[in-house]
Formats: sequence, structure tokens, C-alpha cells
Amino acid sequence: MPLIDRFQHYSTGLTGPICGGFAITPDDAIDVASVTRAIILGTGGDVALRLRDGDELTLLNLAPGVIYPLRVSRVLASGTTATGITGLL
Repeated sequence: MPLIDRFQHYSTGLTGPICGGFAITPDDAIDVASVTRAIILGTGGDVALRLRDGDELTLLNLAPGVIYPLRVSRVLASGTTATGITGLL
């Protein structure tokens, strides 16, 4: 039976459900595959990142399993202690 997507003709917005995701490997020089709508962590800790607008900051003591609505363009290796980072689209 073919997969039915009753919402395929609707546009995806920032308030709609997550429709995709990808693993993020922290790197000081390489951007993520796509700017995210949110991130989620497998193991909590600090996340050093660059937001879509270019601002860089370190978010301290983030908890695992929480969806953080962040438009991230890069996760930096320097300063990131969290692991299992997933970008959500």
C-alpha cells in the first residue's frame, strides 16, 4: 500500500510539525547541512553554536530530549560538550 500524505500540498512553517532531521557533527569550520528549525540532544551539556543571523553563543547545561527551537547554521566543536545532536527541519 502506498504511503499517503494528506498534507503534501501544505507549506511547512516554523510552527508546523517537524518534517525531517539529520545528525550534526560539531565542527568549528563547517556549517550544518541545512539551517535548522530546532535541535535536540541525545546527551545533555553545553552547545556552542552560530545562529542563522551569524551570532555565536554557548548555551550552558542543555537537557537531553528537549526540542530547542533554534535556527542554527553551525555547531562549534570548541565549547560543545553535548553529544548526539540532531538538527530538525
